[in-house]
Amino acid sequence: MTRGRFAFIIGCIGLLIGGAEVLRSPDVSASIVAASMLATMLRFATPLTLGALAGLLCERSGVANIAIEGMMLSAAFGAFIGAAVTKSLLIGVLAGMAIGVAMATLHAWLSVSLRVDQIVSGTVINIMAAGITGFLSTEVVRRQALVGAGLLPALRIPVLADLPVVGPVFQQQPIAWVALVLVPLTHLVIFHTPWGLRLRSVGELPRAAHAAGINVIRTRYTAVMIGGAIAGIGGAYFTLESVPAFEPLMTNGRGFIALAALIFGGWTPAGAWAASLLFGAANALHINAQQFGIPVPAQIVGMFPYLLTIVILAGVIGRVSPPSAVGTPYEAD
Repeated sequence: MTRGRFAFIIGCIGLLIGGAEVLRSPDVSASIVAASMLATMLRFATPLTLGALAGLLCERSGVANIAIEGMMLSAAFGAFIGAAVTKSLLIGVLAGMAIGVAMATLHAWLSVSLRVDQIVSGTVINIMAAGITGFLSTEVVRRQALVGAGLLPALRIPVLADLPVVGPVFQQQPIAWVALVLVPLTHLVIFHTPWGLRLRSVGELPRAAHAAGINVIRTRYTAVMIGGAIAGIGGAYFTLESVPAFEPLMTNGRGFIALAALIFGGWTPAGAWAASLLFGAANALHINAQQFGIPVPAQIVGMFPYLLTIVILAGVIGRVSPPSAVGTPYEAD
């Protein structure tokens, strides 16, 4: 990620937080607004970060992944059902991961084995996820009157959680902490391990990688399935950390915003996380505009994340280059 793009992200986040402070109600202190914006930003950035990391692993291997939305939506439903039936939030998270892996395996089978157009494959998964979860939500959840098992409790870091202004940032739920840990871990794996080198070579020059003895098909399957597990955790966020219920289409386009964050972040973990924070800040402004009496129509503020997505995908902020072989099926000689 270039310094200019990183500076742009930091500037936008500062502008959003500063705007919330300037436009706040006179009855609310600036420090309270800043603390709320920071904590809410991190919370909203969590599923975007996980979705972007899922897409990163797929696309670094050469498999285009616009199916992040479908994977996360399916995982959100699976996590809710798993937790509601077993009354265990941990099992709910594992169920979400399992569903994410299953959807990712389908995407890999279509894209890698059958060499179906990868955009078509991702679109099929998104449509299928929306249809199946919507149907099962009516036929299973509502008719059986399933009740969620609650939400994952917040975990606070002693001392840091008591700091002024930034203290709420260190009081997050488990999946938020998992997202933060996965960012440096993914960077370490991709750029500082032999497997990461093989992954990047398969995504850039698959024939050269094959000539060097790397199993291109297996590497792509592995990357897509690991990405599916991460997307599954992101899906579990919606029903186990956000609200203890499932609603059709509740991911609300977050998978596509995660894809935009991945692109804007230059296909790097740190860049994707920074871009996710920017989208999270835009969502945080929407929430805090209602909470602190900011005199801006909620509908206008609510458009910010989607407007940012359009701007970024349109390439106004600057062009970036994906891995060379992404979207290109590999056929061994």
